[in-house]
Amino acid sequence: MGMNFTLQESSAICGLLAESTSDIILKSDLAGNIVYASPGLEKQGFRMPDIRVGMRLLDLVAPEARKGVERAYSDALAGSNSGDWVEFPAITSDDRQCWFEIQTRALKNDNGEPYGAVSIMRSIDQRRNLEQQLFAATYTDPLTKLTNRAAFVSMLEHMIEKDMDGCLALFSIDFFRTINMQYGQSTGDEVLVVFSDLLREMLRSDDLISRIGSERFAVLLPRTSPQEAEAICSRVINTLAELRQSVGESRFAITASASVARIGVSLDSTIERAEMALFVAKTKGRNRLEMEKALQKVRH
Repeated sequence: MGMNFTLQESSAICGLLAESTSDIILKSDLAGNIVYASPGLEKQGFRMPDIRVGMRLLDLVAPEARKGVERAYSDALAGSNSGDWVEFPAITSDDRQCWFEIQTRALKNDNGEPYGAVSIMRSIDQRRNLEQQLFAATYTDPLTKLTNRAAFVSMLEHMIEKDMDGCLALFSIDFFRTINMQYGQSTGDEVLVVFSDLLREMLRSDDLISRIGSERFAVLLPRTSPQEAEAICSRVINTLAELRQSVGESRFAITASASVARIGVSLDSTIERAEMALFVAKTKGRNRLEMEKALQKVRH
């Protein structure tokens, strides 16, 4: 059974939907001035438009996102958009930044000429928070809160693709398996946290630190020469050896072996050269830093 509504009935239904939904319904003119806003606008933390003062659609959008929203609005008026949702950060009346998405359709007169647009805007804060949590779970080591191996590989690949100069450093805590066996896994976990905190404290803000294995850590040092990387990583190794950390019920020295390799033309060759230098550091007695050999062969 079909339903036919009069113009007045359709208007009443639209009014009910506008009053009850958390979505924001906006009507605007060709210049993007808001001529109607549903109560959802105020519910989401925005002030309602004052006809005497006026409010533009772009006034709801954070400055850095206005070009994208404006482009989508112009495309809607021209009839050239596909109706995709556009995500953007917005600034509410109390200066909170929240994320929304908006979809716009042109309003046309009997001659098919646009005279304005109607938009639906909805909050996506909850979804973005879930996405951020998923990203953190996928790319963060839960114990140390450092990025994990997957994130490290992705960042190194990016540096190589962009031909960014720099170095890769690998660190491995010495005799970690013995620590776990002698003191227990909980003490081993504390050792990992102590070492990761030391790396955060001693390395620079631009350096990218990841836990890539059980007792192994990788550091990407952008725009850093091998000589600079050697000095930075040597300080870490020496400082760690001089400290006697209180871990669990014990107090003992923690040492680490390390290596430095220049970021080269491929992911595999860069990691392989760093791994080889780390192997040399361990075979020479641990608690030391080794530089890769034949640095001049890395770049062509």
